Amino acid sequence: MIRSDVVVIGGGFAGLVAALASAKRGKSVTLLTYGEGTLTLNSGVIDVLGFDEHHAPVENPLAAIENLPASHPYRKIGTKALEEAVDFFTGVARKNHIPYHGSLDRQMMVPTAVGTLKPTCLAPHSLSGSEVFPGKKKIVVVGIKGLKDFYGDIMMENLKKSLGEDKSYEIIEVNTGLTGGRDITTQDVARWMDTDEGTSSFSKQLGKAQSLQSGNTTDVLFVVPQVLGTKGHACYQTISSRVGTDVVETTCLPPSVNGMRLQTLLIDSLRELGVDIVENTKVVRAEKNGAVATAVIAQTASNEKHYYAKKFILATGGFYSGGITMRDFEQPKEVIFDLPVYFVKGEENWSNKELFSDQPQGFAKTGILTDESLRPVDGNGKRVFDNVYVVGRNLGGYDFCFEHSGNGVALASAYKAAMM
Repeated sequence: MIRSDVVVIGGGFAGLVAALASAKRGKSVTLLTYGEGTLTLNSGVIDVLGFDEHHAPVENPLAAIENLPASHPYRKIGTKALEEAVDFFTGVARKNHIPYHGSLDRQMMVPTAVGTLKPTCLAPHSLSGSEVFPGKKKIVVVGIKGLKDFYGDIMMENLKKSLGEDKSYEIIEVNTGLTGGRDITTQDVARWMDTDEGTSSFSKQLGKAQSLQSGNTTDVLFVVPQVLGTKGHACYQTISSRVGTDVVETTCLPPSVNGMRLQTLLIDSLRELGVDIVENTKVVRAEKNGAVATAVIAQTASNEKHYYAKKFILATGGFYSGGITMRDFEQPKEVIFDLPVYFVKGEENWSNKELFSDQPQGFAKTGILTDESLRPVDGNGKRVFDNVYVVGRNLGGYDFCFEHSGNGVALASAYKAAMM
């Protein structure tokens, strides 16, 4: 029999934060994961609320939350819990040498891999673009020879549109020697940058840029793909120091190096606190006694294992990661606790013709509705379980992609669930 104070199901950002916050409270925690989670698929920055329901840009995310519909997860979580969650997260990140910068009452603009700027609230210093753009007269776009899905000329043209023609722009290319006849990924380059040879070669090649050969080097900003090492903040600091000016990373297509850094940070912190991380474990159902869940059951190759706890936090990723399925239209199913699932009814309301449009996607709001403590409720608002808490993309009533709110909701809901 395996018994804990808290069982967290899911190894994505929400699950890792929920487990960590629970362990910080002195609880015994078991984290059940199936797969690698989704952090390597996202940028690892904390988008709290980039756009409102009319797709208008949000200047002050904390204030804008008060105007969201009552069914939105942020309205259940509350701004106080959001602020506490951010303090908790930034403290953990700072302790682990990946300081995050930003604020809940203003947006930071982070450069993407194509040179546009996306709003976010918190980002590690290596990605905090608008913190270092002011005062720069020269923008140097750094390409990597053989790097997949990075196009310096497109980035430069879009940066001109975003930052203005009053700056000068230049493109250089760094050769890592890694190609070997194939395209390379940001992960390949980041691992090379973890070595003394990599950081030395990279900084020397940046130092040969024409813009550093004349004028004030601090007027120059290097914009680089997300390749500055896999091990936190150290590589970024080394490169910036050696070239004598600011360097900023872009977001990138998967795999996300910054997502890897964040995942490593959180898992290392969990292990330091003695959290029992059970990998490759698919939870298939739960046992209950009335409105109290008593255990979840995981299927292994040879048998079933029961994990008993006083409290369960569901962080299985919802519709996007198989935590909620819909084999038949208008019959969504939460696969472990068989929780009621909210979805937009009517096939005509399910999706827009354009995947990326100025309207939210109906299907994206599919998820579980909760009370203010994040415990699941049915269609009449009646609580279904007294000791099950729902976090992250399992939550219904919001379109994280449309709003740019995914990691913000994940962080805040995970922290609040841990505190309940």
